[in-house]
Amino acid sequence: MDFTNPLVYGVPCFLGLIALELTYSKVLDNKELYKWKDLISSVSLGVGSAVVAALIKTVSIVVIFKFAYDIFNPLVDGVRTNIMGYESFGYVWYIWVICMLLDDFTYYWFHRQNHMVRFFWAAHIVHHSSDNFNLGTAVRNGWFTIFYKPFFYVWIVMIGFPPEMLVVCLGIEALWQFQLHTQYVKKMGFIEKFVNTHTMHQVHHARNIEYMDKNHGGFLNVFDRIFGTWKELDETIEIEYGVSTPPNSYNLYVILTHEYKNIWEDMKKSKNWYHKLMYIFGPPGWSHDGSTLTIKQMRKEMAKGNSVEK
Repeated sequence: MDFTNPLVYGVPCFLGLIALELTYSKVLDNKELYKWKDLISSVSLGVGSAVVAALIKTVSIVVIFKFAYDIFNPLVDGVRTNIMGYESFGYVWYIWVICMLLDDFTYYWFHRQNHMVRFFWAAHIVHHSSDNFNLGTAVRNGWFTIFYKPFFYVWIVMIGFPPEMLVVCLGIEALWQFQLHTQYVKKMGFIEKFVNTHTMHQVHHARNIEYMDKNHGGFLNVFDRIFGTWKELDETIEIEYGVSTPPNSYNLYVILTHEYKNIWEDMKKSKNWYHKLMYIFGPPGWSHDGSTLTIKQMRKEMAKGNSVEK
């Protein structure tokens, strides 16, 4: 069964909503919400990401998802049967719900690892590198995450969910993530108990030490709550958006590659191969000599009453 990726219809809506928020902010509300050069960079990165995704999608879906699905769910007497012995899943409504939940669970860990592993962070930092938080920032996507993202999700098709179903769930997740990038939706009461909301995503994009590496969820915040990464917005704290090591440029090449350059420079600080590998695969901020700190180390120092530099 074939389905259309919801993002096909979402892209025109993205552009329309960005234009609407931009107009409203410039004319009626906050003229500083959007900066023109930053918006142009974000939209250009979004267009480039869409092009790269379109080129890579065939590989990720056909070669990875479909290949894994066929291997782990072969046809047995004309029926898709998982190698564990049960019939592979069909398209009834509750299977869609389960697939969406598994997608959301995977998104949480995929997103969290993008913040915990520096090599992944080098690709993901593009999305966080603006010091603005608006719908334009939502399309500010890196071009390299698409190369490894499918490997986080492939287990879902391996256990029997059709690749087409997973692709639709991924598209729905992306639609939800886009609209979270606005400051115009405030706290939502009871919904905040289980749904990842706009104020929670503001926390996620903040570079305040108490907020960093929090709220990695997609639709739901339950996984953040379970695994200790949930943080509510404190309206008494002034949010600073962006990252500790910004590109300080509107040049697309610099924005896309500056953290890889930083990794390379850090690797040259030590001849020890363990240190070199930690600079690549350890958490952002790790250093062999304590010259820079991870977020966990910063929080420990703050708990001791010591001042730290981001």
